[in-house]
Amino acid sequence: MAQSAIGAPVARAPLTGGALVALTAGVALATFMEVLDISIVNVSVRTIAGNLGVSNTEGTMAISAYSMASAIVQPLTGWISRRFGEVKTFAVSVALFVVFSVLCGLANSMTMLIVFRLLQGAVSGPMVPLSQSILLNNYPPDKRPLALALWAMMVVVAPVFGPIMGGWITDNYSWAWIFFINIPIGLFALAVTWILLRKRETRTAKIPLDGIGLFLLAVGVGSLQFMLDKGNDYDWFASKLIIVLGVVALVCLTFLVAWELMHKHPVVNLRLLGRRNFGIGVLCLSVGMFAFFGGTVVLPTWLQQVMGYNATWAGFAVAPIGLLAIIMSPLVGATQRHFDLRVLNSIGFAIFAACSFWMASQDTSVGYAQVAIPRLVMGAGIALFFVPVNQIILSGLPDEEIASASGLSNFLRTLAGSVATAVSTTMYEHRTTFHHAMLVQHTQDGATATQAYLNGFGQAGLQGPAAYASLNKIVNAQAATLASNDVFWCFGLMFGLAMVTIWFTRPPFTGGSGGGGH
Repeated sequence: MAQSAIGAPVARAPLTGGALVALTAGVALATFMEVLDISIVNVSVRTIAGNLGVSNTEGTMAISAYSMASAIVQPLTGWISRRFGEVKTFAVSVALFVVFSVLCGLANSMTMLIVFRLLQGAVSGPMVPLSQSILLNNYPPDKRPLALALWAMMVVVAPVFGPIMGGWITDNYSWAWIFFINIPIGLFALAVTWILLRKRETRTAKIPLDGIGLFLLAVGVGSLQFMLDKGNDYDWFASKLIIVLGVVALVCLTFLVAWELMHKHPVVNLRLLGRRNFGIGVLCLSVGMFAFFGGTVVLPTWLQQVMGYNATWAGFAVAPIGLLAIIMSPLVGATQRHFDLRVLNSIGFAIFAACSFWMASQDTSVGYAQVAIPRLVMGAGIALFFVPVNQIILSGLPDEEIASASGLSNFLRTLAGSVATAVSTTMYEHRTTFHHAMLVQHTQDGATATQAYLNGFGQAGLQGPAAYASLNKIVNAQAATLASNDVFWCFGLMFGLAMVTIWFTRPPFTGGSGGGGH
């Protein structure tokens, strides 16, 4: 008997056995592929720009275009899936993603690459939210936490391995292959999901399009994303362009909130934020992902700038965070129903905070192990944070609202990552400048420490300007290290704040209608 609610799946028995394993593999790989493409291009920008004859700044537009388009479409997932069905929307998204990946790899100019990346990002928008919804709708109810765990593992681990894979492929083959690798993955995911789910489509309805809401969303989010991507390059609000983008984003998003809350058929269901568990859970998710991604940006920057790591080794220093996350996420998903999810989240945030404070004590004498071990331990925090918080976010929601809720929460998660990248980079640079100025005050001629360094340089054959240049290099390294420590201290405090905030959610944290979270 079919459920009557729009967007709810036709009531069928959950998948089991080999069919469930195949669906999980297909959906997980599609999720991994989409999230991977956000970060895999980052380390290849310089090579791509050189091959296509443009500057590195122009090359970064290939990243910005994808992020901007994906961010705009993600919150539309609920409306699109209600209109066309979750299975069909997901299948079309995967198919078009493969097509535009091929076109990205074949692009012979930066203009072509940017256009195809823009289209690739747009069609990718529904993939991650719907992968979550599809897994939940087809897993047995008692196995749904495990489904969320497997989904969460892909979302968090993919950005960590993206830079490593991108660098290795670019160095050993051609940058085009960072797009071509999507072909077998996408085709497998498409075949599996269509074969297994084409007769398990969710109910659809001809819901009117909220044109004004769509316009406000596209312009507001697009302006905000472009401002975040380019703000640091243009010295933020010293640039008229950034000021204009900021004002446009503020005005459009403010009107968007008011319009969507009043509209009968909103293109983005912001009323979900009024649900206790959803609102607080998304807040904790956003704060946690802000601090997590911010650290993932600052650490490799410091390693390359100060410690002399190349891009590949900086990636290897960051990558250990994925090891425990891969091992523990399924375990947490399978057993979390036996615990208060707030306790698990608090332990996860505590691990994040402890590792952030640990990394805030680094100096220029640390070796690879001293950098990698905190990241390894932090992997346990990922499993204990990201898996339970998604269960909390979706608790109490009826099945027909899962796609909308997932789209909105994933949009806010993605936005938090974009804001984190911009804020952490700017903060790192500003704190480096501040510490450099403070250190210079203590390196005046005649000072004991200064003279000791100059004497050491003299014994090494460096005199005059060469000696002072070497001294300035040391000051720069120390200033950048102190700046990195400051940033990680801030992230540690943010994790501590999230650890407290999660306790404002209310059990039970089970899925389905009538649960908690209202």
